[in-house]
Amino acid sequence: VGFLSEVCAEWEAAAQQASDLGIRVVNVRIGIVLARQGGALAKMLLPFRLGLGGNVGNGRQYWSWIGLHDLVRVLMFCLQNDQVRGPVNAVAPNASTNAEFTRTLGRVLHRPTIFPMPAFAARLALGEMANDLLLASTRVVPGQLTEHGFQFEYPELADCLKFELSR
Repeated sequence: VGFLSEVCAEWEAAAQQASDLGIRVVNVRIGIVLARQGGALAKMLLPFRLGLGGNVGNGRQYWSWIGLHDLVRVLMFCLQNDQVRGPVNAVAPNASTNAEFTRTLGRVLHRPTIFPMPAFAARLALGEMANDLLLASTRVVPGQLTEHGFQFEYPELADCLKFELSR
């Protein structure tokens, strides 16, 4: 259990107090948000555009992601649908390994992806947060969203990246 999961557990425990009073609580658990103008994708763009992108660590770790466009739609869906309560995984239905993510981003940008970042280099750059942010495997599914009929506009990584990078 890493720092980020501990923080989330504490947030959700605090929100439980409202639920105990009969108030509808939705705990939105947000995956890696893909948006050109900020967040993880924005930080990856320069090295990838320079042809310096590559796997992080062994590349086998799963990254659960969601495009900003779909994330906004998920939040609106949760606000408007009274049946949605408790934990909601705001992630696309098709998580990617870091290696798949790297190859796909390279293809979308028409750049090679041959410069891996070893785990020790990630830890040098980000400290122990590298474990939570880059090296941990988080293969999450949007179970409650799909059960309640939410339809993703960009469930596939390549389509999501093309859309987000075209805006």
